[in-house]
Amino acid sequence: MNNIWLKKRLLFLSGLTITLILLQLINSLFPMVLVQWGIEPRTSKGLIGILIAPFLHGSWSHLFSNLLPLLILSFLLMTQSLREYIQASFFIIIVSGLLVWIFGRQAIHVGASGWIFGLWALLIAHAFTRHKIIDILVALFVLFYYGSMAYGLIPGQIGVSTESHIAGVVAGLLYAWSARKIIRRKSRVIEVTKS
Repeated sequence: MNNIWLKKRLLFLSGLTITLILLQLINSLFPMVLVQWGIEPRTSKGLIGILIAPFLHGSWSHLFSNLLPLLILSFLLMTQSLREYIQASFFIIIVSGLLVWIFGRQAIHVGASGWIFGLWALLIAHAFTRHKIIDILVALFVLFYYGSMAYGLIPGQIGVSTESHIAGVVAGLLYAWSARKIIRRKSRVIEVTKS
């Protein structure tokens, strides 16, 4: 783990933190100016929210409850590859957002929790799909420290978008499955070329 490797990841996470805090500051100074752009299921306006909603939060407490798990799970995923983290995050944000837009209840859904649950599910799934020691250790760490996140998948909590949590898990598992298929396909191509 060299200095450049660590510096890149810390800079990325610092940029993400600053972005989230600045957006929340704007939200606090001008109430609802940004939150209105969250995911509003089955509306054309709500489609824009698919990309924006994970970066918006309803309050400072909402932001700070999401910030630490987002940063920790993000760092764990980017330990192997920053590029994979960006691809996985983009996939999770789009797929979970679409699922919320299609199946979510009528409300404005905002917050990084769908993204967080997607990263959580992906890190656990990697232990089963990639069979590397590092992935198994990361999955055990995630289960030990963030195993209680599973309670967030139980519907009926007031003011909580359980739909985002479930959609995030589905998106994270889908990414793990599709990444495994791509790796298998590439290894078959390499075998064929060698023979």
